[in-house]
Amino acid sequence: MKFAAVIEYAPDKATIAAVRPVHRQYLQGLLNSGKLVTAGPFTDDTGAFIVYEAESPEVAEQLLKNDPFHTAGVFVRWQLRPWKVVFANRDLFPAS
Repeated sequence: MKFAAVIEYAPDKATIAAVRPVHRQYLQGLLNSGKLVTAGPFTDDTGAFIVYEAESPEVAEQLLKNDPFHTAGVFVRWQLRPWKVVFANRDLFPAS
């Protein structure tokens, strides 16, 4: 089951920049293991949208809480909800 997280970041840009490389390594590991559907920051860098593949809401929340951004205090608020893909256009949704 997919769970979408809309996440708000702390305003500490220095911490965000410092922790971002290990945060992205963590997400790459989730992607490689089939636990990440998509992820990326909002263009104003005040938060992010992450979709996890998990067996339950508790497992999805644990994936979020294991993220280096969470442990460093970058993730300050989030809403995690079950999410269902109905349409997807892969030509308009490329990873960069």
